[in-house]
Amino acid sequence: MKAIVDLFSTDYGLMSIAVILFVIFMSIWFSRFFKRKMDESVQEQQRLQAKQRAPR
Repeated sequence: MKAIVDLFSTDYGLMSIAVILFVIFMSIWFSRFFKRKMDESVQEQQRLQAKQRAPR
């Protein structure tokens, strides 16, 4: 119980919460960013392959 009180009532406890939340949100942002970039890369590769197969 003392640990929870310290976590929410002291400056180092509040900073710990801030860092934990920042890391969680950063991991969500990075995962979405990398997923979007990978999808763009796949679409670009498919577009280039379709362009090469098209008759000229």
